[in-house]
Amino acid sequence: MSDRDEFGAFLVGFVVGGLAGAVTALLLAPQSGEETRTVIKERAIELKDKASDTFDDTYDKAEEYVKTAKEKAVELQHKGQVVLEEQKSRFASVKKDVKSIGDNPA
Repeated sequence: MSDRDEFGAFLVGFVVGGLAGAVTALLLAPQSGEETRTVIKERAIELKDKASDTFDDTYDKAEEYVKTAKEKAVELQHKGQVVLEEQKSRFASVKKDVKSIGDNPA
């Protein structure tokens, strides 16, 4: 879990640093304000599209993980029910044996 947190922090830092560098380069570039605004607008649209794609991919993966977790939970519930029924059967058998011993004094 810690590796994921570290990677997430690295990724956020990388993206923020990249954006800061891109904005700085655009603002300091030798071009007119209108050209700079056009470039910024195009980059913002590209970034929005990439973010949307990343969000969609992440959402799909999360749905897949939830589905898998639900399937495993149902499977474990079924296995638990089987074990419970086996233990009930064993308990009933032992109870019956104990009762039969009590009914037959030696």
